[in-house]
Amino acid sequence: MSADLTAPAAGPEAEEDVRGPESLGSLGSLPAAPPAAADGGRRQDPAPAAGRPTVWATFRNSSPAVKTVLAGVLVNRLSGFLQLFLVLFLTARGYSDGRTVIALGVFGAGAVAGSLVGGSLAERLGIRGATTVSMSSTAVLTAALLYLPSYGLLLAAVALVSLGAQLFRPASATLLADETDGDRQVMVFAMYRFGLNVGATAAPLVGYALYNAGGQSYTLLFWGEAAIALLYAVVARATLPARTAARTADAGDGAAPAAAGGYAAVLRDRRFLLYLAAAFFHSAVYMQYLSTLPLYMKDAGMALFWYTFAVALNGFIVIAFELLVTKLSQGWPLKITVGLGFALVGAGVACYGLPIGPAAVVIGTLVWSLGEILGGPAVFAYPAKAGPEALRSRYIGSFQFMFGLGSALGPMVGSWLFVTTGALVWPLVGCCSLLATVCGLIAVRTPRPPARPRAH
Repeated sequence: MSADLTAPAAGPEAEEDVRGPESLGSLGSLPAAPPAAADGGRRQDPAPAAGRPTVWATFRNSSPAVKTVLAGVLVNRLSGFLQLFLVLFLTARGYSDGRTVIALGVFGAGAVAGSLVGGSLAERLGIRGATTVSMSSTAVLTAALLYLPSYGLLLAAVALVSLGAQLFRPASATLLADETDGDRQVMVFAMYRFGLNVGATAAPLVGYALYNAGGQSYTLLFWGEAAIALLYAVVARATLPARTAARTADAGDGAAPAAAGGYAAVLRDRRFLLYLAAAFFHSAVYMQYLSTLPLYMKDAGMALFWYTFAVALNGFIVIAFELLVTKLSQGWPLKITVGLGFALVGAGVACYGLPIGPAAVVIGTLVWSLGEILGGPAVFAYPAKAGPEALRSRYIGSFQFMFGLGSALGPMVGSWLFVTTGALVWPLVGCCSLLATVCGLIAVRTPRPPARPRAH
């Protein structure tokens, strides 16, 4: 990103004009220029001639703060089993199904809002402060759920704990972008996603183990999640920088106060608004496998085995192959990678409507899983380079907000479409992915090659 804070106000084209190839090195096939000596002490990467960065080389050459974040996101997701057991906990406390559904909705709303609030918190408190507040508040509120006497207090705590658990994400993504040079950013975000996926896969097992170890009581379960969150808060406080070198340099240059434009400055970037729309539609389509697909398969009389097989197949593909595929795709132009990711997810989901029974479920899952592992790291990496450096956490926060909003609304809309249109839901959601692909291709900026001197 450029440090020119007036760029969004001047319009996307003006912003693109002022950026040099160094600031946009990760947005296309051109390699980033080596960081200048006045870069605030940021780590230098090996020469580009060494080839595409491997997974191990990227991790080995990362700063200690980046390694802490990559480990921390795994730890955070391992402790993310509250939502899985929330329904059982509330019903065990004697609350009705209706109140339980309301609590789930409140939990989802808090999680969506947390990304937006986290973008502002990262600017105000710094990376270490935002992460510490996020994890420590999550720890306290999770344990408090066991002792709150009324439904109203429980709802408030559920909203705050889900919001608090998301506050650290914009700060973490900002640190990854600040501390990682352009040619490694797609790979480091693939590693970030790897931690998310492994943690999400293992979280139910960890929660179930704690539930049984506590004599099928929720006391050890909730206190265990609180302890994991608190452990990461302590580690983050001890190891993460208050601000990265890039943030400190901006503050020293007087650039940081200009970030007070906040999300209003992001909204003036019309091309990035298209990217936010693409992220919303993409995540809404992606989530159909959790809501609309099981309804469709049950209506078609397919065995439950095929649904569980499809979910397990996707998890295996993502965990086993995303880092390997990213090693190949990280050198592609980001516009192409993002567009292919959006398009393949839509094509795979649309395949569910093919009249070939369980084979359609398997084929569709394979196609959209390929889109996920191909485009996912690039989709998550782009917001860090889409705007001025001083507004990086706001760009990341707005992207995570829209992605989360699509994830929350997508299952409801998809289920409603299935109830009203039947199998036509699959070509309809495929059209949403087509819209996401078009918006993404328009939105992602392509770096311009350095100007050649004119012949005299």
